[in-house]
Amino acid sequence: MVIDARGLACPKPVILAEEALSKMQEGIVDMIVNTGASVKNLKRFATQNGFYAESVLKDDYWLVKIVKGYPCELPEEEVKQRVAGDLLLVIASDIMGKEEELGRILMKSFLKTMKAFKELPHTIFFLNSGVKLTTIDREIIPILKDLEAMGVEIFSCGKCLVHLDLESELKVGFRREMAKLLERMKDFGKTVWIG
Repeated sequence: MVIDARGLACPKPVILAEEALSKMQEGIVDMIVNTGASVKNLKRFATQNGFYAESVLKDDYWLVKIVKGYPCELPEEEVKQRVAGDLLLVIASDIMGKEEELGRILMKSFLKTMKAFKELPHTIFFLNSGVKLTTIDREIIPILKDLEAMGVEIFSCGKCLVHLDLESELKVGFRREMAKLLERMKDFGKTVWIG
């Protein structure tokens, strides 16, 4: 199966690969992408799931081949070693602490510092009032878009978006359900909650 994901921002190519691979017991998915960040994220996704992956630079795009269900998959111990350092960051509020004005300043400072020092988690999952940061917070959205461009996967809780009537306001990242968060938590070496 070939999926042309050129021009799609991360983590969309990973989501497309995940959907395609979930429908097959074994097989090969060839992902066509045009950014180094997409190549890196696809290979990281493959490693986390025990799939074999290789990439080749063509004229003006990358071809990332992901193989599922064949003997060339990585041994389970190697998969665990490679993902042990990955971090899942869960942000459950649009402020840090209880004082609202200071909390907004601290949240912005935290995300900007993360970006500046390139101390990046693999994934950020926003829930509860944290989804305001991916939808209506005009100061935070550009920072999150920069983090996404640097390879960070960004997801917002679907139920939270619906409850706060923000479903149509999502500006960065993708909607995910809580079950997906719980399923993915076991893949990370560490989970940090804010809020």
